Amino acid sequence: MGYYNDSQINKIFSALSDPTRREMINRLRHGDMSVSELSQPFSIGKSAITKHLKALEAAGLMSRRIAGRVHHCHLELEALKTAYEWLSFYQNFWDNKLEALDNFVTKNKDP
Repeated sequence: MGYYNDSQINKIFSALSDPTRREMINRLRHGDMSVSELSQPFSIGKSAITKHLKALEAAGLMSRRIAGRVHHCHLELEALKTAYEWLSFYQNFWDNKLEALDNFVTKNKDP
């Protein structure tokens, strides 16, 4: 497994643990959005939206570009790639273990 910064992995998975932030990421996959556009479907206050956006930014999952008074949010795929690679290692690990167990059970079956 490659080297992963534990602090960054923790921030990514912490950010992804919240359903509102996951939905924000899902919406951003269609393209950049202003904070106003991004927050439309959520019935939470402006300060809660700001906290969610800051968590996504701290995790590297989103960046923000400011044009005048409008903040535009952009999905950062590199952080998602990091999470995917981290999870892939464990998927491969468990796939190999389960395959070995299956082989053992098949080989040692009573006839």
